[in-house]
Amino acid sequence: MRTVYVNGAYLPETEATVSIFDRGFLMADGVYEVTSVLGGKLIDFGGHIVRLHRSLTELDMATPCTDAELLEIHRELVTRNEIVDGMIYLQVTRGNPGDRDFAFPSADTKPTLVLFTQSKPGMAASPMAKIGMKVISIEDQRWARRDIKTVQLLFPSMGKMMAKKAGCDDAWMVEDGKVTEGTSNNAYIVKGNRIITRELSNDILHGITRAAVLRFAREAQMEVEERAFSIAEAQEADEAFITSAPTFVMPVVEIDGTAIGTGKPGTVAARLREIYLEESLKAAI
Repeated sequence: MRTVYVNGAYLPETEATVSIFDRGFLMADGVYEVTSVLGGKLIDFGGHIVRLHRSLTELDMATPCTDAELLEIHRELVTRNEIVDGMIYLQVTRGNPGDRDFAFPSADTKPTLVLFTQSKPGMAASPMAKIGMKVISIEDQRWARRDIKTVQLLFPSMGKMMAKKAGCDDAWMVEDGKVTEGTSNNAYIVKGNRIITRELSNDILHGITRAAVLRFAREAQMEVEERAFSIAEAQEADEAFITSAPTFVMPVVEIDGTAIGTGKPGTVAARLREIYLEESLKAAI
């Protein structure tokens, strides 16, 4: 049985509770982060905490504790749950005001902080990296502030179910004729030695893995172009891939039934995955 963390206490998962009046439950008024664990160490922890602060600031939400305390909680959960490879989910909500109301509660309402682990043995050796993902395209119907990592994930969940129904692995969302991102990942195409991905804005999540992968790509003398692209352009690309904390770098081999490049994972995505894992493990804490 897992040990989880709720508002200052480490508890068996069966004993962990949050109020029915919590705004995360009633209003999706919360933000989250997912940090990967490899070899018992945290990957890109600093980047996730920086983004957490940004999300909290954008929503005028209180910080539940210090960064040092968050690091200690992460490490304690890894130890208590004997996590070698996996993830730690962190969620902060605006807390429990004692009743339901659209208006934000008073500023002294204590935020709710929840963390739990997910064990994923062999996560870095996912078979999907060898065969590649198949994706479909869907209209992006999310709210406009996708740069804030909120817990309102209903439409991305619906997108994943649309993909599953179509016999595919994920969906790329499209707005005004251009790809925004995947349901839980950033999207890329490759043309020659040039990696193309949508520029940062309120339209997409500012991916922590994205930032690291683009930095490593530039260090490896790969050209990076940050701009929007269409599904048609993606279907004509040499390669395509996604990035996220749980998947690292994952090749995409088919979009809307059209094979990308050779229809198999390409060399650029494979090399970026290799570099990302090597460098991230060196910097893991």
